[in-house]
Amino acid sequence: MELTFQKICKSFGEKRVLQDVNFTAESGKAFGLLGRNGAGKTTSIRILMNVFPADSGEVLLDGKPIRRDVGTFGYLPEERGLYPKKIILDQLTYFAELKGMRRKDAVKAIDYWLERLGMTEHRNKRLDTLSKGNQQKIQLITALTHDPQIIILDEPFSGLDPVNAMLLKDVVKEEIARGKIVLFSSHQMNYIEEFCDSIAILNGGKVVLSGGLHEIKRSYPRDRLVVRSEQREAIENAFGDRCVPTEDGTLLLTMDSPADKPAVMRRLAEEFDVDGVGVFEPSLNDIFVSYAGEQV
Repeated sequence: MELTFQKICKSFGEKRVLQDVNFTAESGKAFGLLGRNGAGKTTSIRILMNVFPADSGEVLLDGKPIRRDVGTFGYLPEERGLYPKKIILDQLTYFAELKGMRRKDAVKAIDYWLERLGMTEHRNKRLDTLSKGNQQKIQLITALTHDPQIIILDEPFSGLDPVNAMLLKDVVKEEIARGKIVLFSSHQMNYIEEFCDSIAILNGGKVVLSGGLHEIKRSYPRDRLVVRSEQREAIENAFGDRCVPTEDGTLLLTMDSPADKPAVMRRLAEEFDVDGVGVFEPSLNDIFVSYAGEQV
């Protein structure tokens, strides 16, 4: 499957929120929809889910206008939408039935997910008796019980401790392996970088960067080396202002040209005790700040 936003525009009154937004997400891969608050991420998600229509443009699935059938989407919102005083099984079943599932099938799927996420013991408890992280896992079950084609995860790791974050990562990887379209929206760049093959960065309602994350990183000038060594001071002295220390204890060495890499690496190996050296690639956080740091 291939999900495509094609020239999507949306305004609220005089304010134009989305301007010719284009991006494509593929099944079996995770796609990161990024941007600062107010950039247009939530509006894009709401148009995708038909909360309200676009003013112009189309959302396509495999080249055809998307059919927003009941079970097409699984949505984990940033703002939680469950009932704190209700029994967990009752409300999970209620939401699954809203998605078109028969009660018997819904309970079977819910029990699977409760066990998968280590939540079976809470099956007949009220939601407000759970920790924030466990409430997050129950919210995730509402997004997955009906086996949707397209899974939308908005800040999915919010409130999770490292153990539960690892569990959620495993679940997401399983869904990707099953051929689902998984769309992430998050400010936690480390998770986007770990999961997403492709990204689109929104700024001021426009897509300012999109494409494969690996290709985007390799498009940056490859004229800097990251050097790990216990002789940092000696290397800094040898290379002068072309070599600067970084926060993680490595050195960032700027060359005159990428073609100088073999000679510079040979000199480092011959003259110093070097533990590691490689071409510097920007992190997703670096890329995000570059493209979304200033509002358009």
